[in-house]
Amino acid sequence: MRGTLVIPTLNEARSIAHVLATFRTAAEEANRTILGARPIDWEVLVVDGASTDGTGEIAGREGARVIVERRRGYGRAYRTGFAEARGEVVATADGDATYPVEAIPGLVRDLLAGENDFLSGNRMAFVSRKSMTTEHRIGNWALNAFLRLAYHRFLKGIAGGTITDSQSGFWVFRREVLDRVKLTQDGMALSEELKIETILRGFRFAEVPIHYGERWGPPKLQSWRDGLGNLLFLAAKRLDVARELRRSRGTRPPRGTAPGGAS
Repeated sequence: MRGTLVIPTLNEARSIAHVLATFRTAAEEANRTILGARPIDWEVLVVDGASTDGTGEIAGREGARVIVERRRGYGRAYRTGFAEARGEVVATADGDATYPVEAIPGLVRDLLAGENDFLSGNRMAFVSRKSMTTEHRIGNWALNAFLRLAYHRFLKGIAGGTITDSQSGFWVFRREVLDRVKLTQDGMALSEELKIETILRGFRFAEVPIHYGERWGPPKLQSWRDGLGNLLFLAAKRLDVARELRRSRGTRPPRGTAPGGAS
């Protein structure tokens, strides 16, 4: 079986070699042990936003296939990476060493053995002040609260009946999800969009607790700008869903279709 790990980067020279080496070691160990009967042949895609510090060169030396994406945006990088992904399972992480890439093989095992199509890391389970500032925690709380309020009707059927961390970018999912969702966001709102689309299309979604580490290097997130943009997206997306529900006479949007927008 083949898997694809997609990592967006922008000037992550300090951490990218560590992230890739950590993942490679964990993947090789898992193939010898917990995945021995069904080993994963991993391709690693680093989607680099035209870094100026040698991030792409370092990633290439570590065995990754590097795709330079000059169009700006976190979501744009992921959409470019997803279009190139060939694995039957897809995993994601950031290049700044905050996400536990060593946990990916175990999550793949759980995904393949369980009843879910999409697993999303819940950073809030073990979050600390070192890994997330008070400002960011407040912003996450507000966005999570709005999503739960606006989309509660659709969250009832997922594991736990809600989403605790709508902004997480640590995912493991079946490739078929990408064939049936429609992604439109080039910015940070892609994290919300992918989760919402996955649930709306009837895929089986669950959150898993993860340890979220301290970032290597200065943060790139602009709290107020990105937070407001994500909030506006959630509101606009909910209106799109409502319009589709009216067109379909109140039923859930059919699996494999999406409310408006371009891929």
